[in-house]
Amino acid sequence: MLRKHSVSIQGHQTSFSLEDEFWEAFQKIAEERKIAVARLVREIDQQREPTRNLSSAIRVFVLNHTQTLATQISNPQANGSS
Repeated sequence: MLRKHSVSIQGHQTSFSLEDEFWEAFQKIAEERKIAVARLVREIDQQREPTRNLSSAIRVFVLNHTQTLATQISNPQANGSS
């Protein structure tokens, strides 16, 4: 289900909509990094292209994170492990 989430970015309230699966994955990434969800949203917001909306930028971030993990698991030599 698509749900709306709100956070404050530099004192301005903003919202974005994510499917539950993306929201759960996003929360886990923030937890892994030991940072607040709002901080991770702020980082993504600062780095996103102006033509991409925040919801889309968060989904792409989650996708890229997941793809990176999958690559590391399937090819451990690529990240320096033996």
